[in-house]
Amino acid sequence: MLIAVPKEIKDGEKRVALVPDVISKLTRLGLDVVIESGAGTHSQGSDAEYESAGAKVVAGDVLKSADVVLSVQPLTPAQVSTLKKGAVTISFLSPTTAVDSIEAAAKAGVTAFSLELVPRISRAQSMDALTSQALCAGYRAALVGAELSPRFFPMLMTAAGTVTPAQVLVLGAGVAGLQAIATARRLGAVVSAYDVRPASADEVRSMGAAFIELELEALEGAGGYAREMTEERAAKQRDLLTPYIAKSHVVITTAAVPGRTAPRLMTQAMVDSMQQGTIIVDLAAETGGNVEGSKPGEIVVTKNGVRIWGGKDVPSQLPFHASSLYSRNVVNLLTLITNPAKDGEAATLNINFEDEIVNGSAVTHDGAQRGGTK
Repeated sequence: MLIAVPKEIKDGEKRVALVPDVISKLTRLGLDVVIESGAGTHSQGSDAEYESAGAKVVAGDVLKSADVVLSVQPLTPAQVSTLKKGAVTISFLSPTTAVDSIEAAAKAGVTAFSLELVPRISRAQSMDALTSQALCAGYRAALVGAELSPRFFPMLMTAAGTVTPAQVLVLGAGVAGLQAIATARRLGAVVSAYDVRPASADEVRSMGAAFIELELEALEGAGGYAREMTEERAAKQRDLLTPYIAKSHVVITTAAVPGRTAPRLMTQAMVDSMQQGTIIVDLAAETGGNVEGSKPGEIVVTKNGVRIWGGKDVPSQLPFHASSLYSRNVVNLLTLITNPAKDGEAATLNINFEDEIVNGSAVTHDGAQRGGTK
């Protein structure tokens, strides 16, 4: 059974679906691995390292003969059309933004797995790429805030006097938010955080940050995510958060609802209430933005001197470890759907839809779309 890893072709994507360190896990299952030359360049995986790990490196197309294709971004419809019937793809494949790729996979008779749809259950934690990549994004967000801020993050005692610490506010205490909190705390900032899920309070406090409690209803959703809120509740939340935002030196926003537009946490009026030199890091800029006026991949400077950094391809800005974590997620999912080579017989695919993980994450199979992608 042939596993293929093509070069990522989306602009700004520096990750790779397999790093050399995990190749041996696949070859032990009896799988053959082929890597397109240069696929791991940005993540520090050279062609020579892939070959030493047991993969075959090919210059040019690796898709036509593949039984399974592993990628970070969805294959384009043109790429999908070159796959043989019955092939499998594993990648990020959002049912709301990759419609063309999903339709092409169904038409080509390809079984496509979406890592966004891996169920959030204990048995699937090792396959949860959303979590592993959010970890990278949260870490990067805190570094961006520290780099752009005109202030020191830590308190410093100097002969010239005391330097007071930066006040950092994190909105959203999911995986990305918690990692941003932890990183900002390690840098010495005084950190506070807010989340619509009261259950997050203990996690926030365990990291040494203060949890902001507002007199609002909880919005705990399925799988640990927050539910969408009504506009009335959103307006109340923004009013109550404004005083905390106004006194912050760095604000990091991480709120997201999978498959939907990011919730608007900060309006222009809230940004206008902030002091000159304040930094806002909006990790949700690519999905509509938590902050009014943020733009993916750009730094917007407001009339009152606030800088808004809009996140774009944020995990790709840490391609070495983002790829390493992602690779392990992918390999664990691939292992689940593989019968390893045994007693002289070759490895085969075992796509069992009675398995909750397989059933939840497969978006096409046998010429048709499945579940909510229909």
